[in-house]
Amino acid sequence: MPVKIPTTLPARFILERENIFVMDEERAAHQDIRALRVAILNLMPTKVITETQLLRLLSNSALQVDVTLIHTASYESKNTSAEHLLKHYVTFDEIKREKFDGLIVTGAPVEQMPFEQVDYWDELTKIFDWAETNVESTFNICWGAQAALYHKYKIPKYDLPRKMFGVFEHQNLAPNENLLRGFDDIFLAPHSRHTEIRGEDIAKIDEIQVLSESKEAGVYIVGSKDGRHIYVTGHSEYDPLTLKAEYDRDVNKGLPIHVPKNYYPNDDPTQIPNVRWRGHANLLFSNWLNYYVYQVTPYDVNEIP
Repeated sequence: MPVKIPTTLPARFILERENIFVMDEERAAHQDIRALRVAILNLMPTKVITETQLLRLLSNSALQVDVTLIHTASYESKNTSAEHLLKHYVTFDEIKREKFDGLIVTGAPVEQMPFEQVDYWDELTKIFDWAETNVESTFNICWGAQAALYHKYKIPKYDLPRKMFGVFEHQNLAPNENLLRGFDDIFLAPHSRHTEIRGEDIAKIDEIQVLSESKEAGVYIVGSKDGRHIYVTGHSEYDPLTLKAEYDRDVNKGLPIHVPKNYYPNDDPTQIPNVRWRGHANLLFSNWLNYYVYQVTPYDVNEIP
C-alpha cells in the first residue's frame, strides 16, 4: 500500500531504507482515486518509533492510504519534541468535524492506573464516542483495546501476577472471519503488559466475540460482530528489537523483569532475537484495511459510517 506521509516525517526515511513504498503528497494528488483516510491516535511516549511501526504495516496492500497523526491536547508528551508534534500531529479538536475510514488507537504505558485517573481519559472517551459516527472501523491496540472495551461495555482489566512479556502461540478461533483470513491455526504474536481482559467478561456481551486467544497469554483478538471495532491485546506491530529494548531498559533501571519468553533463542538474552510474528502482523493489518475498511466504506467520505 502506498502510504502518503509528509516528506519530513522521520518514519519516511526509515521506511524508504527498508524498500517500503511511500508516496509524497504531490504524487498522490495526481492519482485519480480516493485514498483511504486513516487516523492514528498515538498514545505512546516513543511516538516516532510507534508511528514508524504502524506505517510499515499499513503499507502492505495495493490501496493508497492518507494518514493523519493525532496526539492528545490534555497531556503533553515528555519524550517527543514539541517541534515534531507541531509539524506532524494534530489534536482531536482540529479534526473532530471530519470523517475517517479507519482509526487506530495505540497502547499507552498507563495500564496499571485506573482508567479514570489517566490524565487524558476524558479526551480519549470523547474520541471513542466521536468514532461511532465519524469512523468506519476502529483498531484498538493493547491498553487502547482495554480502554475502549471498558468505556463501551464496562469490561474490567485485571492485574497479572507478573508481566505478560514475550512471544506466544495463539489459536485461530474464527477462521471464517475475514480478519483472520489466511491465518494459520496456530500463530505467534508479542505481548508486553501487566494487565489482562478475560473471556468470561466478553462472553456476557452479545455484540462482541473472541476471535483469537492464547493458552498462556489469554485473550488476544476481540471483534464486534458488525466489524466496526477491533480490539487487539498484544503488539503485532512490534519491531524485531522492541521487546529487547524494553527488557534492557528495565534491567538498566534495576526493575524486576524476566527475560521475554520465546523471544531469544533458548531464552538467552545474549543471543539475537528471532522474528516469528511478522507475516501474521502484516496479514492482520491488511485484512483489517481490506475487509473492514475498504470493502465497506462509502466512496463519499461524508457518508461514513
